[in-house]
Amino acid sequence: MNPVIGLDISKGESQVQGFLDKGKPYRKIFKFSHTLEGLSLLVGFL
Repeated sequence: MNPVIGLDISKGESQVQGFLDKGKPYRKIFKFSHTLEGLSLLVGFL
């Protein structure tokens, strides 16, 4: 399996979880706001 990014997009705030392989998460789930600072966190994660 290739790496996968899961996004739960909601109004104002979203959650992201990355997986390196099936059942092997990369870091913990984290929330980010829909602001420049929050999107910067997402870019850093990616």
